[in-house]
Amino acid sequence: MIHFPELFEQRTREVLGQEFEALMKTLQEPAPVSIRLNTKAANHLPVLKKVSWCHTGYYLPERPLFTADPLLHAGVYYVQEASSMFLEEVVRQLAPNAHTVLDLCAAPGGKSTLLNSILPDDSLLVSNEFVRSRAMILAENLIKWGNPNIIVTNNAPAAFSSVPSAFDLMVVDAPCSGEGMFRKDPASVNEWSLHNVTQCAIRQKSIVEDAWDALKTDGILIYSTCTYNKEENEEMVNWICNELGAELQTVDCSAFPEILISDAGYRFYPHRIQGEGFFISAMRKKSDAPSPARLKTDLRKMKLQVSKLMQTALLPASGFHYLEDETQLVALPANIYDTMLYFRSQLNCLVWGVQLAEKKGKDLIPAHQLALSKNLNRELYPEKNVDRPTALNYLKREAITLNDMPPGYVLITYQHQALGWVKNLGHRSNNLYPQHWRIRMNL
Repeated sequence: MIHFPELFEQRTREVLGQEFEALMKTLQEPAPVSIRLNTKAANHLPVLKKVSWCHTGYYLPERPLFTADPLLHAGVYYVQEASSMFLEEVVRQLAPNAHTVLDLCAAPGGKSTLLNSILPDDSLLVSNEFVRSRAMILAENLIKWGNPNIIVTNNAPAAFSSVPSAFDLMVVDAPCSGEGMFRKDPASVNEWSLHNVTQCAIRQKSIVEDAWDALKTDGILIYSTCTYNKEENEEMVNWICNELGAELQTVDCSAFPEILISDAGYRFYPHRIQGEGFFISAMRKKSDAPSPARLKTDLRKMKLQVSKLMQTALLPASGFHYLEDETQLVALPANIYDTMLYFRSQLNCLVWGVQLAEKKGKDLIPAHQLALSKNLNRELYPEKNVDRPTALNYLKREAITLNDMPPGYVLITYQHQALGWVKNLGHRSNNLYPQHWRIRMNL
């Protein structure tokens, strides 16, 4: 049984009123499990109960050992809390045609992969995380998702002042006190304090204010937390509107009566919905934004040259520009090419576009991101579809034998979903799965 701090219960009762006891009862029950499918999924998963506000969201009857499922590592689905999937509905209603989008506090990648699925094909998503270790996890999850129109950055929010008026839509899923996730992480209950709530609210103001100039005038800010208190939710929204110059936007929730509408946003409670605690609000920026900056560096200064190598690796080839430097070959979607170069010149980019190959001497080694790309030309390389034990061995980065395959680079698949590369040498093969991604668990 989870025991909550007395002050937390008192404050939550003040917010929720007569529904408080129902919430406390529900928080003693097992948390629901939900996933969101990638378009890679096809018919790989059985018919499941849908999350009503997300067209690719589903509930599972129980929590499996996700690490042991090769389809998770292939990017066929993402494990995401159902309440937070409401971001899809907010974007659909308020910013369906956003062209340039920033997910400012994006790790581990749930909202970024959702945005990458629902935004127009010609859009660009800049997905940022300040903490380096978390940014690497974010990059991994977006690479697995397989879309080319992404940039993953590792920057403090203040760094985005270097790209003024760059974004039509900014999503800030702010670091918070996490009250809404106590059921999923009971140990965090002991870390709760009023001081922590106050510090989180101060930090949230700093994050939004530091990045505010990067949002265009009339652009949409979507702000969310996974906590219940008003300091980090409604009071934050009111501060943004009053101090930074924003106008609260309305989301039509008539199809979702289980969502509680407050004076400054939308609240999700576990006793009302099949999900965890969540708050989300949307605002339109009405204050003046600085003039957009221009690309400060050209291709010669960036030491990049258009490459004719590996132009058949992606489909359609004509939709990309191909670049190379001393270490790698990269493909950038042609329609957002200039914008991607601009962000790369201003921000610390971990991933941009699709890495095609790594250069080692005169050799070109196909990149793992190429294997997982939705644009991969599957006719270019031989494929080996393996069973589950072999797939797990591959994902552990163990050696696998491919006696029936030609020598050279082979794409390993499971249920015909790409997992990555091996270099087949005949009598043995070199496993090219990324060392830092490998499964460490004993399965």
